[in-house]
Amino acid sequence: MEMSLQEHNERKAKSYKMLLWFAMISIVMVFAGLTSAYVISKSRPDWLNTFTLPSAFIASTVVMVLSSLSFHLAKKAIQKDDRKATTMYLLATLVLGLAFVFLQFQGFSQVIASGYFFTGSESTITTSFLYVVVMVHLAHLFGGLAALLIIIYNHFKQKYNSTQTLGIELGAMFWHFLDFLWLYLFLFFYFYK
Repeated sequence: MEMSLQEHNERKAKSYKMLLWFAMISIVMVFAGLTSAYVISKSRPDWLNTFTLPSAFIASTVVMVLSSLSFHLAKKAIQKDDRKATTMYLLATLVLGLAFVFLQFQGFSQVIASGYFFTGSESTITTSFLYVVVMVHLAHLFGGLAALLIIIYNHFKQKYNSTQTLGIELGAMFWHFLDFLWLYLFLFFYFYK
């Protein structure tokens, strides 16, 4: 018996979502390893107990949460076939995503201005861990930004509507995951001193 187009699309969507879940689980495992190493390294005598996160990281956290909200609103808008609102929310997500990256590098600048370095003879294990974790998160965020640019391109090519939202759904899933991951990392570094 031949499968209908709707059944085919549903299976395809389920397969893509499952692949994304596997990718996100593997990313979680990477960060679980990094944060576990951080916890173990705290017992080192050269660990900085007085180090505090720069204010730019706090601002970037707010920006990331807002970007997650705008991506959610884009998904809701396309489900209602509101192309204008979808465009606005997707572009807002892009701007907020880029602002997040900018603020992360501002945070690095603030750490260096405080006299702490990430690499070299003047670096500490504490700041090196922060650098590695943030850079690994940024690498994944660049993947999210690339996916977002593809989604925006496909949206302008009118590939999405209320019956075809898979690309936006997958993008939003990954973006929300990156948001959750950053919140976890931020709270971990903020409270686990």
